[in-house]
Amino acid sequence: MAQTIAVLDFGSQYTQVIVRRIRECEVYSKIYHYTTTAEELKKDGVIGIILSGGPSSVFAKSAPIPDRALFELGVPVLGICYGLQLMGKMLGGTVAKSKAREFGKGTLAIKKPGRLFAKLPRKLQVWNSHGDKVTEMPPGFISIGTTDNSPFAVIEDRKRNFYGIQFHPEVFHTERGVDVIRNYLVNVCQAAQDWTTKDYIKYSVKQIRKSVGKSRVLLGLSGGVDSSVTAALIHKAMGKQLTCVFVDNGLLRKGERESVESLYGKHFRIDLRVVDASRLFLRRLKGVDESEQKRKIIGRTFVEVFEKSLKSIIGGAEFLAQGTLYPDVIESGAIDGNPAALIKSHHNVGGLPDRMKLKVLEPLRELFKDEVRAVGSALGLPREVVWRQPFPGPGLGVRVLGEITKDRLEVLREADAILMEEMKNSDWYWKVWQSFCVFLPVKSVGVIGDERNYSWVIAVRVVESIDAMTADWIRLPYDLLQRISNRITNEVTAVSRVVLDISSKPPATIEWE
Repeated sequence: MAQTIAVLDFGSQYTQVIVRRIRECEVYSKIYHYTTTAEELKKDGVIGIILSGGPSSVFAKSAPIPDRALFELGVPVLGICYGLQLMGKMLGGTVAKSKAREFGKGTLAIKKPGRLFAKLPRKLQVWNSHGDKVTEMPPGFISIGTTDNSPFAVIEDRKRNFYGIQFHPEVFHTERGVDVIRNYLVNVCQAAQDWTTKDYIKYSVKQIRKSVGKSRVLLGLSGGVDSSVTAALIHKAMGKQLTCVFVDNGLLRKGERESVESLYGKHFRIDLRVVDASRLFLRRLKGVDESEQKRKIIGRTFVEVFEKSLKSIIGGAEFLAQGTLYPDVIESGAIDGNPAALIKSHHNVGGLPDRMKLKVLEPLRELFKDEVRAVGSALGLPREVVWRQPFPGPGLGVRVLGEITKDRLEVLREADAILMEEMKNSDWYWKVWQSFCVFLPVKSVGVIGDERNYSWVIAVRVVESIDAMTADWIRLPYDLLQRISNRITNEVTAVSRVVLDISSKPPATIEWE
């Protein structure tokens, strides 16, 4: 494994962003709970520590305080915002509440570049978010940067390699922020920039072989990015020891099953078992129009089908592979060095591994989404898979509003296929977060030739997002929208009208159900 930079989390909304920026500099980093002991960090081979920002004040009774021994490990420490205030207080300085809370853009004046600001301008636009500030530096520190609100906006103790900055270098709004982080990593921590896709694949293959040995691995393949890259990576490591199960639930997009069979069964020659359970799913969904009930039925039925299929092929299998990513690990609260138990309950399908007594294998658990895509590309997965847009677990089941029927699904599939084709042909598919069609259970009057008809309505939804927490609708070119609408109403005879969803999230959600 590459050298590790530890980011101690004090509740900052930007903690994940700090890790992302470090990895963009080709240095491996991971998040640790702020209570992680210095001894644990030492065992992990940490070569540098970053104390994240956070919403707390150092004066609060419940203020999160790290292990003081981390300052005695002999490794560089960088405190960001709250992290700076912690350093100031814990190392003998003075912190006070600021008369004017500094939030948003500000100007940082660099008095002495040192290692942290080497080759950077003497003035930078930075992003601030704090109500406290250091008013007296701890022994051994000097001030090397100021803002209008603070004479100690950047402090350093070069002898011990301790640094504190009042602003957030990780956010987009801070000018040359990534360069500040890179300087800390390379100039201060002497980190080797060896966190690359190629090296990660070698490391992961070695770890998979060590963990699995001669056992078999089972994977529920959905065709999405995460499960696809998981399959390709494990197959590279274990070959025929991997068996993938693809469940056709009848709620797939047009051509989905065929493309999965072609890519994984024929091209990669993975042991792929396709289970056609479409009739079972549609039978159980008959007459159901409430979205949450649909989701529960689809989830329970999937577990049942998946478990039943395993009984005939399980053999000597000991592992169930899952496409868990690092944000999943973080969001489960399992960032304190022992995530297994929390991850198991958070991600396993309906507790299936407990019943089948399978160990969980998560080869992507250290990666962010963009890193997963890079690994997928390096493993030879096609662009259509690596850059595939998110697709809901319940499939088209949550894109048919009201009761799900075979006819309504067919109408939606055809309309959706046209949208996908036009988005890809125009190259817009690769520029947006998500684009899809929704079947509306209302009919609208239309005209075909000289005859009036009364047919269904399709809604088109195209949004941009970074992490799906917020989203905004995309202003597609009018000629593209016109082409999409004309093709759907002309080629899908059961549709008389196409509408465009221009709602942002919030207040709307990305999916309709």
